[in-house]
Amino acid sequence: MNMGLRQRLDAYEKLMRLDKPIGSLLLLWPTLWALLFAANGQPPLLLVWIFALGTLLMRSAGCVMNDVADRNYDGHVERTKDRPLATGAVSVKEALLLAAALVVLAGLLILPLSSSLIWGLAVLAVFLAASYPLTKRFLAIPQAYLGIAFGFGIPMAYAAVQNALPAICWLLLAANVCWAVAYDTEYAMVDREDDLKIGIRTSAITFGRCDVAAVMLCYAATLILLAAVGAHYQRGAWFYLGLLLAAAIALYHYTLIRGRDRAGCFAAFRHNNWFGAAIFAGLLADYQLRAPSFP
Repeated sequence: MNMGLRQRLDAYEKLMRLDKPIGSLLLLWPTLWALLFAANGQPPLLLVWIFALGTLLMRSAGCVMNDVADRNYDGHVERTKDRPLATGAVSVKEALLLAAALVVLAGLLILPLSSSLIWGLAVLAVFLAASYPLTKRFLAIPQAYLGIAFGFGIPMAYAAVQNALPAICWLLLAANVCWAVAYDTEYAMVDREDDLKIGIRTSAITFGRCDVAAVMLCYAATLILLAAVGAHYQRGAWFYLGLLLAAAIALYHYTLIRGRDRAGCFAAFRHNNWFGAAIFAGLLADYQLRAPSFP
């Protein structure tokens, strides 16, 4: 398909989902939680920038790789039928080159972090991002795998700050997995009918009539695990106020998804930005405003 430069750049933008920043934000919030916890509330500004840009680049690369894997399915799904690979606006070769360039750029960002641990985790992060689309063919709840891939900034943040992977970082990752199952089930509820026709497996299909209850249980598990992480770090009232606000947001999501209306489910998915932001705001306020303790 012949396109001008502007049209081609627009197609690349859509392929990387730069026009839909919600995915990048859902990666960014847990990474910022981890940076705050790992650095005792004072992560170096350089690290914050590295992880923020790295999150954007890796999410973009993940979207490209997802569309390459799903190119023969997306045309049959109402929400994805106009994606660049499904319409032929971008070739598979172009998409693979774009994904490779994004991964290389993300790799360049961590060059200042001369740690073999973080480089090993970075390689694993690329593998998780590339392999996630395939899990939709055989895993009953691929959203759990997505939660690991989307939350891999958590162990990387600990590696960057502490050059270690304490047990608490895996508890924080588990919280993110529960959150990802919650919000991506809401997302999958939008496409359930189409996914059933083409044979893709999702948590919305696996949970069936219990989908709404499962989403709310996952939100509850997320908040309980985060409360445990906060207790480990002896966080105070501001942090738990943030969790309380996040709980209220989760209850609002219940009102959006209980009827299983496509528009409501998609609105709930997008609104998860505020769930993550509430937790971050509470944690940041707790570190910045809470009076220091003295021995």
